[in-house]
Amino acid sequence: MAKETRRFVCQECGYNSIKWLGRCPECDRWNSFFEEIEEATPSAMHWTVGTAASLPEPITQVTASEEDRLKTEIGEFDRVLGGGLVPGSVVLIGGDPGIGKSTLLLQASNALSQVYGLVLYVSGEESLTQTKLRANRLNINSDSLYILCENNLEHIETQIGKLQPYAVVIDSIQTVYIPALQSAPGSITQIRESAGKLLIIAKGKNIPIILIGHVTKEGALAGPRILEHMVDAVLYFEGERQHVYRVLRAVKNRFGSTNEIGIFEMLSQGLAEVKNPSELFISERQEDISGSVVVSSVEGTRPLLLELQALVSPSNFGSPRNTTTSVDHHRIALLVAVLQKRVGLDIGDSDVFVNITGGMRVGEPGIDLGIVMAIASNHRDIAIHPRTVVIGEVGLGGEVRPVTHIEKRLREAAKLGFDRAVFPEYNRKGLELAEEIELVGVRDLYDALSALL
Repeated sequence: MAKETRRFVCQECGYNSIKWLGRCPECDRWNSFFEEIEEATPSAMHWTVGTAASLPEPITQVTASEEDRLKTEIGEFDRVLGGGLVPGSVVLIGGDPGIGKSTLLLQASNALSQVYGLVLYVSGEESLTQTKLRANRLNINSDSLYILCENNLEHIETQIGKLQPYAVVIDSIQTVYIPALQSAPGSITQIRESAGKLLIIAKGKNIPIILIGHVTKEGALAGPRILEHMVDAVLYFEGERQHVYRVLRAVKNRFGSTNEIGIFEMLSQGLAEVKNPSELFISERQEDISGSVVVSSVEGTRPLLLELQALVSPSNFGSPRNTTTSVDHHRIALLVAVLQKRVGLDIGDSDVFVNITGGMRVGEPGIDLGIVMAIASNHRDIAIHPRTVVIGEVGLGGEVRPVTHIEKRLREAAKLGFDRAVFPEYNRKGLELAEEIELVGVRDLYDALSALL
């Protein structure tokens, strides 16, 4: 008789306990433990590939070749993947509900099927009719795109063996289950074992498999952390549902650059690529208003110009607050403190609001100087020249520190018609720029305020 293993697992972090706990000692979540019963059958305990055992080889005798990638014909998606899908790879895509994950992958599956041949799209959350309605809205009608509505991984594996597709999409990994396991679909055990089995299928048959993953309310991928370690690439689909722009961001990629991004626009016909995001983000900018400045951020290999807005208003409450969207509020608090201490700007009793238009989330320090100048501009009610771009990191001493990829940032600004750039003086060393743009180097906040206000 098969032996059963009973345990309690935290659904947030995967912590195991032999008894139920009200609060997880690992992540401090309340009421996050659920009982899991695992039956130790041979089919559930070990997944093996029917190949000979590998032998150790000297690294000097190992040959490495660049894999032929499968192009999805969606340039922004291919960019984030590092040039396309690598055969045998497993890609995990996470994002908030309704952000467009299924739409993007249905479009990518359609493009792959038209170029390479049969592609299998496994839908565990929608029926055939629902998937067909989505396909009609996206104008998808490829005869080589097969839809399978199934949750049982054994049946999915059988269909993959019969069809021999060029690529497989699983929507989503939380809905797939292995019958031999007693746990419910979406549990820690089911997600881990299902992902492990799909990984072996991808490597054994040399086909790419894309997994859609749910996220928690904090925005992290749901399930055990080991899931992100098992796959070859982890992508996050970000964006505010009130905005039309979506950002696909790579946080792990064994076959390409990490921190690369792709930008899409959500339309009624599906997701459209944004090939010149800088021009789009600043196209509707109002000129000659205080608190508005154009900053330059580098995401992966791409420089972006963004409009940053700040508003300084007397606080109606006893405790002033800093409110931000798309920027880390801890960073705003630090920069406000630097302004007060190093420059003497009297904003200690004011509320400070900072926003990046378009819904882009930016975390790099190269926009620090722009944030500080926008706050100072609104506080003094003096507009910054509309054709000026501001670049630089701000230190606690009020100094303006150098940033990376300065030439890329300046070339992007010049290409979009900006004629003046305020940037760290240290970045002037070795700078070779053919574009006609006035370069104003600054060493500290006093220099920057003099140059801009």
